[in-house]
Amino acid sequence: MRAMARSSTSGANVPSSGSVAQQEDAKSQVLAAISELVDDGKAEWSRGKSGEIELRLVSGEVFVLGEVAVTRVG
Repeated sequence: MRAMARSSTSGANVPSSGSVAQQEDAKSQVLAAISELVDDGKAEWSRGKSGEIELRLVSGEVFVLGEVAVTRVG
């Protein structure tokens, strides 16, 4: 497990290792996988009033997709 460092600007946890390019590539891969879930009818996503993306799986789990983290809220 990678160590997490607290971001002083956003208050969110961010990976403390890896280049920016690696992190962006990982983020793109995660978004592609989530998009596939949506396309397959296994999830729905929407943008909330605050601009955050909410992901709802058909199994009932709810996640908020932040800039640097994914948080399970339900």
